[in-house]
Amino acid sequence: MKLKSVVLLSGGLDSVVNLKMASQKTEVAVALTFDYGQEAARNEIQAARECASAIGIPHKVIVLDWYESLLPDNSCSRQRLEGEDVYPAGIWIPNRNAVFVSIGAAFAEKLGAEIVVMGLNREEARWFPDNSAEFIEAVNRMLSYSTSNSVKLVSYTVSLSKREMVELGIKVNAPLDLIYSCYRGSSDQRMCGECRSCLLLKEALKENHLLDRFKARFLK
Repeated sequence: MKLKSVVLLSGGLDSVVNLKMASQKTEVAVALTFDYGQEAARNEIQAARECASAIGIPHKVIVLDWYESLLPDNSCSRQRLEGEDVYPAGIWIPNRNAVFVSIGAAFAEKLGAEIVVMGLNREEARWFPDNSAEFIEAVNRMLSYSTSNSVKLVSYTVSLSKREMVELGIKVNAPLDLIYSCYRGSSDQRMCGECRSCLLLKEALKENHLLDRFKARFLK
């Protein structure tokens, strides 16, 4: 019998690949997308809704209107920092992943699900410690106390780079053509092609010889 899961779905590469993996390995009760005042909220919600629909997963948007006052100035979001162990200025969002996991775990406990699935990766863990295996381990210690059924956080991609994640997404037939992995908002679901998130995605696509296929999805 499959475990039951709740998936945290931003509509970007990481979360969509994890959604597809969760749909194969678990019974997904619901995919949750958070609107917390981010610039690309409308685009992320559309991408998440379309990806969930393509896989046949129930989808719910959670509005966190209080979070907007905590968001940084994203003036640096177009920069790609190469240094190890550096938090990109203007990109770090206070305690975001821990907040999202806690909400996902509350839904999981209520719905009788054993796991929360989140899109994390090895590459961005260099900058963001809440993308790491150590984060998962620490969160699971907390959840063992805070949930009655000891919900656990899982990420099927935490050990992967972006290149490896694209490769996995193609292998499992994730709806990559529908993703939105961009910090900027867009009127037509095309990603800016210049922000740090876009640059990482474009490089991963290029390494998989797929950039031409996705060229129309980027403004630049």
